[in-house]
Amino acid sequence: MTAIELAPVLVEQTGSVRWIRLNRPRARNALNPELIAALDAAIAAAMADEETRIVVIAGAGPSFCAGADLRHLLALARSGEDPAAFLASISDCFSRIERAAKPVVAAVHGHVVAGGLELALVCDAVVARSGTLIGDGHVRQGLLPGAGASLRLPRKVGEPFARWLMLTGELVAVERFLATGFVCSVVPPEEFEGQVEAVAARLLAAGDGTHARVKELLAHRPDTDDALVRELRTFGEHWREHGVAASLTEFVERGRKG
Repeated sequence: MTAIELAPVLVEQTGSVRWIRLNRPRARNALNPELIAALDAAIAAAMADEETRIVVIAGAGPSFCAGADLRHLLALARSGEDPAAFLASISDCFSRIERAAKPVVAAVHGHVVAGGLELALVCDAVVARSGTLIGDGHVRQGLLPGAGASLRLPRKVGEPFARWLMLTGELVAVERFLATGFVCSVVPPEEFEGQVEAVAARLLAAGDGTHARVKELLAHRPDTDDALVRELRTFGEHWREHGVAASLTEFVERGRKG
């Protein structure tokens, strides 16, 4: 059998809207170094393109994003390598998306978990397909957030709900997030892309030159950088003090048997 190598992201332009689709479908778009580098480059290209006014981030295959690639983290754990650089690359990429001058819409479906949730949290609007499950999920693998969940999740969904999601790792039906304002709409599969396009159209109608200024105002939070540094530091301390290889191995083996 011949292996087919997929591009980490797919990019499509529809008028003034640029779709960036995570493209590791067999891995539920789990984040590895190649995918993060490709996403970072695609976002930078979209910001530099004068025709593009709105960016949509979506996922190919059965899910939006299942978080960091646990096989990659397991390889780091087994080799004794420090995951700090990998986690920092994800966190930095997501911060650049959050501070991007153009509105970014997350079009989510399937599973939005851990790093996938952290990616959705930095977007300006979230449109979801019915049946989507959302959760932090880190504690279920003996891990901590490393790309902004501890900072952004309480801001987006409220602290009590955020605490529950982070302490239990529970995956929750997307409809639960409508009342928080984090998800702006949930629609059936046949209406999903049409609703994303409608949200993009409303953003387009709001005016071009003002978006960058609004995003600049929203990004000006002096506590953000310190909180992200603290989160990464705590992740590193936990990684060193608690052997994570065993829990990651169990999860990976369970996935292979399934």
